[in-house]
Amino acid sequence: MTGPTVLFAWRRTPPPLLIGGAEVSQQLLAEEFVRAGWRVVYLGSHEAPWNGSPQIGHLRAHLRAHRTVWEEAGGEVRYQWNGVSCRAVPQDRVEATLKGLLAEARPELVVTSQERAADLAALARRSSRVAGWLHSVSANSMGVLHGRPHVALATSKFVAGRAQAHADTKAVVFYPPFAPAEGAGPLLTTGRGTAGRIPGSLLMVNPIPAKGAALLHQLIRRLPTLRFTLVEGWWDTAGEFTAYPNVHWVPRTYAMGPIYAANDLLLVPSQVEDAFPRVIVEAGLHGVPTIGSSRGGIPEAVGDGGMILHPDDVDGWVRAIESAYRTTLGAKALARATPLVRPCLPELAAAGLIPAAAAVG
Repeated sequence: MTGPTVLFAWRRTPPPLLIGGAEVSQQLLAEEFVRAGWRVVYLGSHEAPWNGSPQIGHLRAHLRAHRTVWEEAGGEVRYQWNGVSCRAVPQDRVEATLKGLLAEARPELVVTSQERAADLAALARRSSRVAGWLHSVSANSMGVLHGRPHVALATSKFVAGRAQAHADTKAVVFYPPFAPAEGAGPLLTTGRGTAGRIPGSLLMVNPIPAKGAALLHQLIRRLPTLRFTLVEGWWDTAGEFTAYPNVHWVPRTYAMGPIYAANDLLLVPSQVEDAFPRVIVEAGLHGVPTIGSSRGGIPEAVGDGGMILHPDDVDGWVRAIESAYRTTLGAKALARATPLVRPCLPELAAAGLIPAAAAVG
């Protein structure tokens, strides 16, 4: 490929091994660069940056399942994923590999984020424009600002308001990239209500304590006639929920389209200040409204496509679930979500990270 080069560099796994919203957002942006004619390199690690646990087995299995050929030598894994040149190395070789790539590929832009990204940003800004992507308001995410990236991409207005950037860094609101809604698929069979919905079905993704598991337990008990579909997130909490007769547990999956489309409401009862939960917009693209907590950027993501409540107001959540007019709220959720399926490169050009002429294919 003869176009300009963009380098994504961080200490987590490269595509397609997805863990959370940051991974999904960065993969979608990388693939948009490919479609625009850029050479895209994605550097990551096959060891978890938070505890050093090996991820290489999961990576190999995932590549094998998707019939993707890879090369492995000297502890490094190389492969192509949707046009992106991916490299996964041990944690102690991330910076050295980045130095080599900066000299070899001479990227016009480096995008970095998350664990110890300040070191990567400081290294890359000597030769390239650098974007530090703020995926949350945690110290882990905000830490990239210490590397003085040229631009901080704040994933919501809420995050931008918390960013304390150096004078050399310009902070801009950059909502996550989104893909069009996936097809409904075989899950949606006849007899499940209009538009394939399962009447009275509620969806929650990542049912862990920080995301509101305690409130969820109370709602499940208070609403025994409603069906709760729970999708595994950061770790497996099935043992806490599968004894309930009105709970349907779904192991971690990347194929969320049929799950969104089969449910009436998405629940986002987070106790923590989420930045801009992807699941809210993804559900909205299927016409599914959200009842969310008043924490962080959740109200910003929901807009008028749902309802916002304090996460400790159990009675309020019960009333909202029982009274929410799904059809009207679903239409508003779709209208809120649809503009976020958009070309993102023009926004990077407007932020001064890439030339305007290189923002389109």
